[in-house]
Amino acid sequence: MELGSWSHLVGRFFEVASAARLEGDERREVEFWLDRESEAAIFWAQPDADQRHGLEAARTIAVGQPGRRDLIRAALLHDVGKRHSDLGLIGRSLASMAAKLRLPVRGSWARYLAHGALGAEELARLGSETLVVEFARHHHQRRPTTIPAEDWDILVSADR
Repeated sequence: MELGSWSHLVGRFFEVASAARLEGDERREVEFWLDRESEAAIFWAQPDADQRHGLEAARTIAVGQPGRRDLIRAALLHDVGKRHSDLGLIGRSLASMAAKLRLPVRGSWARYLAHGALGAEELARLGSETLVVEFARHHHQRRPTTIPAEDWDILVSADR
């Protein structure tokens, strides 16, 4: 799992700590992009910070690639697996630091670090399109051959 630089992790810490709940128009915007009630259920089961991060990534793509619903949905749903760890801000930070330092992890920390695979498996069971599943699975890794390089660059840029 590639976590990014230490400065990226510090920035994410403050983003998570200050994330506000999605309200009104933001919630309607998310509902517009979600094609299935089952996807909506897992999106809304995420902590507020992950919902906000997904929406911001999706908006970034919607501005630059408004006709690419598949990319927008992939950005919106890529972190749904994080909720399976049930970790708060401090637990997530400690798990990320342990991974960055290449320390062994178990339990909730391991589930948090495996959130891509967990989310991808769930999205695949729900029938989400391949791009959505594959970006969830690989967004902290190298580009898989199933995602064109141009699409990958757009998605990774929006996730940062």
